[in-house]
Formats: sequence, structure tokens, C-alpha cells
Amino acid sequence: MIPLSDNVPRVHPPIMVLALIAVNVLAFLYELTLPHEQLMEFFYLMGVVPARFADPNWARMVGYPQGTLLPLATYMFLHSGWLHLILNMWMLWIFADNIEDVTGHGRFLVFYMICGLAALGAHLALNSTDRLPIVGASGAIAGVMGAYFVLYPHGRVNTLIPIFFIPIIVRIPAAVFLGIWMALQILAGMSSSASGQVGGVAWWAHVGGFLTGALLIRVFRRADRCYYCYDPARKHYDKMDED
Repeated sequence: MIPLSDNVPRVHPPIMVLALIAVNVLAFLYELTLPHEQLMEFFYLMGVVPARFADPNWARMVGYPQGTLLPLATYMFLHSGWLHLILNMWMLWIFADNIEDVTGHGRFLVFYMICGLAALGAHLALNSTDRLPIVGASGAIAGVMGAYFVLYPHGRVNTLIPIFFIPIIVRIPAAVFLGIWMALQILAGMSSSASGQVGGVAWWAHVGGFLTGALLIRVFRRADRCYYCYDPARKHYDKMDED
């Protein structure tokens, strides 16, 4: 399922969302200037290798710089390829503008970074001996999606579903779209753990980010900016139409 658009209006310009997209794109353009060997070294230094933090003796032995926590932040601005970047930035653009609407610009950045750190924490907890780097914004973006699930379950997501190479566009309730997405991450994570797979997609980071975003958005949202939030007590859709 590929989201194309949603029907929840935004009131304020998504300044921080655009800034995050710009930083991710600039970081990727820098990656493109690096020869393959230097790029791999860059990923190992600025991405997060779980064993680097779980096993300091091993990290010291292989020559990692000591005492730096910078990769815990920089990992979420790096991407392994064009498709990885485009899919992440598209998901960020679709869902994050409405979250920035209710938090404000600065609070959104803090929320985003915390979700990215929590996503990383979930990955490290289950993959502490992994010696491959994790990179990508998907854990932080999963937090944004968790927040959207809480605030806008009544929204509608225009979704592209390819069936036997035939593209079909359907309008799906946001709660259904995000619920299916979350279920797929859990199933994929369980399958990956059961098979002992090393590397690949950090499924549990997605789960950790989503749950963190769903929990923390109640703290970060501002009631005076929650223009279109769903109120479960009143079953009220505020200013947004229900179709």
C-alpha cells in the first residue's frame, strides 16, 4: 500500500517538515559524492552499529572513536539508496504536516527526534550484537504515523494498491491504513527474529517509533492548535467533513 494523499487540512506551513526533508536530501546528495568504500565507512561511523554501543571492548578493538553519541542522531538522516530516501520522505510529507500543525515547529522537531531515538532503542534492545549499521528516517517517521493514528483516525488516505500490476486507488480510513501498516511491521519483525535474520529492514524500530509517537503526542500537542483532531468523547470531527 502506497499513500498518495490524505484529507486532513493543515493550517500552518510545515516549516520543520520541509527543513527535515531538505536535510535528508542534502545528506543523501553528499553520500552520492563518496566512493563506495568511503560511503560504507561513513555508514559505519555515522550510522548506528548496535555492537558499537553494546560491546565497548569490541568497538575499541576495531577502532571506533570513543565517547561520541553523535550517530544516535545522525543515523536518521542517512539513507541507503534513492528508493529508501523517496519512500521515507514521501511518508513524512503525507503525515507529518498535520502533526507539526498541532505541536508547533520547535516542539515537532523535539518530538521527531525522540521518536527516532526510541525507535533506535527498540532496535538495539533486540539486536545488540548486530555489527551492521542501521540508517534511515523510518523510525522517526513511524512515530509521526503513530501520532497521526491517535489524532486523526477519522481521516481518509488515498492509497495506491497494485493488484497483479494493475494500480487501484482506494480511499481508506486513516485508522485502517495505519493499523494495517503497524500489523505488517510486527509480523515482519516476528518473522525476522524467528529466522535469525541479520541486517535488512529494522522492523522493530518501526514498531518502537510508532508506539512512542502514539504515546507522546498527547504531551506534545497543543490544545489550541488541534483544529481537526478527533474527539472520541464527543465523536466529533471538528471542522473537517466526514466524507
